[in-house]
Amino acid sequence: MPRAVLLLSGGLDSTTTLAVAQSRGFEIYALSVDYGQRHRAELLCAEKIARSAKVARHAVVKVDLRAIGGSALTADIPVPKNRPDEEIPEKIPVTYVPARNTILLGLALGFAETVEAFDIFIGANALDYSGYPDCRPDFLTEFARLANLATKAAVLGRGRFRIEAPLLSMTKAQIIREGLRLGVDYSMTLSCYDPDPAGQACGACDSCRLRMRGFEEAGATDPVRYGSRDPVPR
Repeated sequence: MPRAVLLLSGGLDSTTTLAVAQSRGFEIYALSVDYGQRHRAELLCAEKIARSAKVARHAVVKVDLRAIGGSALTADIPVPKNRPDEEIPEKIPVTYVPARNTILLGLALGFAETVEAFDIFIGANALDYSGYPDCRPDFLTEFARLANLATKAAVLGRGRFRIEAPLLSMTKAQIIREGLRLGVDYSMTLSCYDPDPAGQACGACDSCRLRMRGFEEAGATDPVRYGSRDPVPR
């Protein structure tokens, strides 16, 4: 069974990516990163998901990006709430964490070298998302090129690193349908950028709204409870 490292946040996309990777026959080494994010409750979800999926190993790395700040997820900047759907992908939002996916993929690459895995899975999505530049296909292509220039394993010819983003060109509804087909239990996931102290999703941030709309368009029921479940305006 080939090994793969998978970035597991505890959210909908990374959990679906986990199910996809396992369906392809990979033995999963999951990596979660505590980077000081406002929504750290997702790490508890990641732990439950990793245990439920029986991954080979679940590593948690701490990197405090609050020391850098610059994002509503890592600094005292309000998380946008109740934005109209058409405004969500309009510009890069304040929930963008500077260089986050570059940092996370760098950690995943180091983990992959350690466990001798050459496939790295990430739940990046370029369609039904919030306009983050580090979720684009070009970024993932260039990171793969970097990985094969900057690692001992690649330089010594032990293998070629591949960055796998199976959800990249899927809508949120398509992602949810695929996850349900693969048996994903979405009640274990958390997508919210600003959950309450009990870890309950707010229902108003961009991530909650995209998720809620995705379940609606998929014709499925979201099992997660929201603190404020207002209808998504059209």
